Amino acid sequence: MISIEKLANPSLLWLLLVLVPMAAYYVYRTRQGGATLQLSSVKGIERLPRSPRYYLRHVPFVLRCLTVALLIVALARPQTSESNETSTTEGIDIVMSLDISGSMLARDFRPDRITAAKDVAQAFIMERPNDRIGLVVFAGESFTQSPLTTDKATLITLLSRVRSGMIEDGTAIGNGLATAVNRLKESPAKSKVVILLTDGVNNRGQIAPLTAAEIAKTFGIRVYTIGVGTRGMAPTPAIDMWGRLTFVQAEVEIDEDVLTQIAEMTGGKYFRATDNNKLKDIYEEINALEKTRVEVDSQTRYYEKFMPFVLAALLLTVLEVLLRYLYLKRIP
Repeated sequence: MISIEKLANPSLLWLLLVLVPMAAYYVYRTRQGGATLQLSSVKGIERLPRSPRYYLRHVPFVLRCLTVALLIVALARPQTSESNETSTTEGIDIVMSLDISGSMLARDFRPDRITAAKDVAQAFIMERPNDRIGLVVFAGESFTQSPLTTDKATLITLLSRVRSGMIEDGTAIGNGLATAVNRLKESPAKSKVVILLTDGVNNRGQIAPLTAAEIAKTFGIRVYTIGVGTRGMAPTPAIDMWGRLTFVQAEVEIDEDVLTQIAEMTGGKYFRATDNNKLKDIYEEINALEKTRVEVDSQTRYYEKFMPFVLAALLLTVLEVLLRYLYLKRIP
């Protein structure tokens, strides 16, 4: 089987139309016939058995047509190609800093804020195959759930294990940002990003949010901040007098001024997510803003494949000559 990817001179295939007048002329000559022999009756001849030569009399012409067709295809220069691609990827190092305080169980998102944040973060991870991504979680304090890694399967597994109540409650935004910055400060990547998601106001921790932002700016780290929560009242978790978890309507308080300042100081952007769809749109926008640079150097080399057609045409020509002048014993 000959594999052909392109023809260098496809316009020459129009020459195949020459087969039409060839066939017409052959039919005309066949009907005209050659020398004639007058007989008073042909009934006796019609009963004579027909030899194989009778059935093969048109084969030489068919072989000649195939030969012409093959030579025309050879003139069109069938080719195959071989492509070599060299890609250079300039990835981005990203650390997601996720608030897991008790208020992240509020149900103004479906089914709650923390689950919605995890689902959208997972989709974001899968869309960044060339980047190293890490995960930091914070509440009253912060810690690294996953260092920077390209192992997306492991990262998603660690993300799925995140839940509210893993650490002491509270909202230490400064600590969450500082821990993320610490994971990125020695990164060799040209682009370093923190995505900080919270639903509250900084009330714990040893590092002020704006101080952490100054550190991020020093190391050239962009911070995208996301405030999660509807505007107004939201069903927020609370413990009743019997120690049971319940939900009460409470005012949503997000320190948007601080989150905006953090983003502006570091060259990032602040977003407000008021529902699941808005949160998804925010991550898609960040994904578009932080494009991974991939350079591809492609080289294509073409190989001529006309020779098999020429050889096939030569073989058919020899076969036609042998059949016409030896087996059918036809004299020009």
